[in-house]
Amino acid sequence: MPSKVNLKNLHWLWLGVVVFVLDQWSKTYFERLLDHGQSIDLLPVFSWTLAYNTGAAFSFLHDAGGWQRWFFIVLAISVCAAMVVWLSRLPANARWLMAGIGLLVGGALGNVYDRFTLGYVIDFIHVHYQTWHFPAFNVADCGITAGAALLVIDSLFLEPKRQAAAS
Repeated sequence: MPSKVNLKNLHWLWLGVVVFVLDQWSKTYFERLLDHGQSIDLLPVFSWTLAYNTGAAFSFLHDAGGWQRWFFIVLAISVCAAMVVWLSRLPANARWLMAGIGLLVGGALGNVYDRFTLGYVIDFIHVHYQTWHFPAFNVADCGITAGAALLVIDSLFLEPKRQAAAS
């Protein structure tokens, strides 16, 4: 990884801004549309369901007594800061990696904003089949997942090509 800072790479954070704005808009919309716990079935396997998550992914530590709120805020902000520094030092041809970082940062900050202002994260996308239910999630979670997928794809398939081309 180059040690030289390239501020041009930071333009990839526009993806994070898009994720953040769509996330906050959608959470506001569904909180006005639904009461907590209320569902609207769209398909036999998909519904809008308003849920409040005081924990992390899959409601991990949701009943930990409150300390987890500040722990997850500090953790997410620290990881986002490290990712922005990493982004600024990447080679210009690491586009998929930079896009992934932008998506991850936007998603993480969308959930941090909820956690900081509300004390919980608003979730509303609910996928289910018969008695199986995937935990509700939101647009920020989609950004985090897509960003993580891009990081994995880059590390498995694209980084080796960049390494080979550099040598």
